[in-house]
Amino acid sequence: MSWIPFKNNNPKKQIISKTVERDFEREYEKLQKLEDQTKKLHKDMKKSTEADTAMSKAAVKISSDLLSNPLCEQDPQFLKSMTALDTAMRRMDAFNQEKVNQIQKTVIEPLKKFSSVFPSLNMAVKRREQTLQDYKRLQSKVEKYEEKEKTGPTMVKLHQAREELRPVREDFEAKNKQLLEEMPKFYHSRIDYFQPSFEALIRAQVAYFTEMHKIFGELTEQIDQPGLTDEQRERDNEARLSELKALSIVADD
Repeated sequence: MSWIPFKNNNPKKQIISKTVERDFEREYEKLQKLEDQTKKLHKDMKKSTEADTAMSKAAVKISSDLLSNPLCEQDPQFLKSMTALDTAMRRMDAFNQEKVNQIQKTVIEPLKKFSSVFPSLNMAVKRREQTLQDYKRLQSKVEKYEEKEKTGPTMVKLHQAREELRPVREDFEAKNKQLLEEMPKFYHSRIDYFQPSFEALIRAQVAYFTEMHKIFGELTEQIDQPGLTDEQRERDNEARLSELKALSIVADD
């Protein structure tokens, strides 16, 4: 969000105070950072929702593959568990898509719209800079004639230079005043603009994880073997794996 500086013309007369220029640079730098942060947040939010969608679809694919496993045809209990898992994954996917759609409307789209304002702001700053350079150039021209001998032709040229300078000076002062007034207002407006979006993001996440707690709680009741800890399940799996390794078809030579 920076511009290429124009060639410097430095008249002897100071046409803009260092304090005003520092104030301008400070306010503009804040908006440059805001633009970068807004773009980064927009990109990160898109990546987050894309990852959420990919995770949800992958979970549905896994449960669907398990449900189509031939073991389901042979083991009614396994079929019951996989059916419950597949139902839970599809419910999760539906709620996740609802969450993603909500975030798209209330967070991602507002971020994109906010970012679309910055090109106009950058152009206004660039026009102000161009006018400032014209102002300096014409002020230097006036000073050049003021320093010359006061002959008739010189006074005519001085008068013409001053007339040429006057509208440019007024144009710059108007542009500078407007930007110095409006840049801080724009910067502070970000709070009121984004607060509803971030509140909506929190509500969407809370609603989603509340449903997930319910879905997986019900799934646990359907498929879990009561009284078994994770350590016990791990030992059972290791014992079964040891039995499989003992079979002659997989035994080491």
